[in-house]
Amino acid sequence: MGERIDVGDPGAWLRLDEMLRHGPDAARGLAEPELAVALCHGDGRVREAALQQASARPELLPLVVVRCGDWVEQVRARARKLLREALDVEAGVSLAPLILLLGRRGRGSFGVELLDGVLRRASLTQLVPLLRHPDRVVRRFVHRLAVEEELLSPAELARTATRDADTVVRNLCAEGALTAVARSGAYGDVLPVLLGARSPGVRAAGVTALRGAGEAGRAVGFLADRSGVVRACARYVVRQGGGDPAALYRELCSGEPAPGAVIGLAECGERGDAAVLWPLVSHARAGVRARAVGGLRVLGVVEVRRVLPLLDDPAPGVVREAALALLPSAGELPEAWLTERLVGGGRAVRVAAFRLLDARGGIVRLRAAVTVLDDPDERLRAWGAQVVQRWHPETRGTPGDTEVSELLGRARHLFSEHVLKRRLWEAGLPG
Repeated sequence: MGERIDVGDPGAWLRLDEMLRHGPDAARGLAEPELAVALCHGDGRVREAALQQASARPELLPLVVVRCGDWVEQVRARARKLLREALDVEAGVSLAPLILLLGRRGRGSFGVELLDGVLRRASLTQLVPLLRHPDRVVRRFVHRLAVEEELLSPAELARTATRDADTVVRNLCAEGALTAVARSGAYGDVLPVLLGARSPGVRAAGVTALRGAGEAGRAVGFLADRSGVVRACARYVVRQGGGDPAALYRELCSGEPAPGAVIGLAECGERGDAAVLWPLVSHARAGVRARAVGGLRVLGVVEVRRVLPLLDDPAPGVVREAALALLPSAGELPEAWLTERLVGGGRAVRVAAFRLLDARGGIVRLRAAVTVLDDPDERLRAWGAQVVQRWHPETRGTPGDTEVSELLGRARHLFSEHVLKRRLWEAGLPG
């Protein structure tokens, strides 16, 4: 290995450990290369002896961390003793990514528990590099510690909840912020931040906290949220405040409804609310149309003759919802009508038509799957190929159906000769 090791990359130390077992050249560029080779030697007695010398070589402490998970008990015990003596806050911050990486492996819990105790003595300033670390496992570990030790203010936690890329960190910080303000009652710096977050989980936490903050009435404004989990939390808070979410949704849908209000009515309404949803199926906004169809499906009041034309809707979202709504009735749908759209419709229409024809099973499924083998869309072609390869004749089919032979012949490139002959034999046809 000609290049120097990136000491800041925890994975680099594991790769080095592996490479040093096969050749000392991997240690080139390291301080004390001979000692590094010995720490990774294939003989456990050599590794154990090298650990005694490593105590005076802090630059090789990462290899001591690696040896804490060694498969030889004596090596492991000596490495753990050495790490326990050497790991102060500064070293803990530096080695945290490597220790947590090894913590995902067998015998890695020792290092994680030791790190936890060390970092609890750290100041917020010392932990900042780990709170911003690119590895989400590191950020999760350190944010959990910071919440438990109350190193971050509720406002800082709320801001982190809105901007971190990891869902676990966001939820951890949101919950930590709300737990802290619940004790003081000072929601003012936290709730506006959480309620305005892009993350549904964080917004949901903020909405739920409205009740504890004595502002349950504000939850009404989130009944039509685009996220289902936020809508559910809003309904809970509204009910706890004595309100009726279903009645509020009906009112919202009587004017110019948001898509979230339409599906929200179905989520908590009753079958009779279909009378509110059906007119919205022809609404000018595609999002409202799609949610109206989805709501009818949720309420279990789909009428095939009224939903079938929506497969020609110009909005892909409406087409997808229509296909899902029609799926339980796939056997009643006109095959020729669907096949026409399978060949000549837009992508969303072709996908919907194929999904419904595929649900029919039997020769209809095979016929549709072979048809899409020439589709211009790669994903639809791949889906069709999978269906063809998994297709088997059904017992109610007609043995010796020559159309099966013709269709399988068009798809013979998807089979080995043996499998193709087997399929034809199952269908009562000569191989």
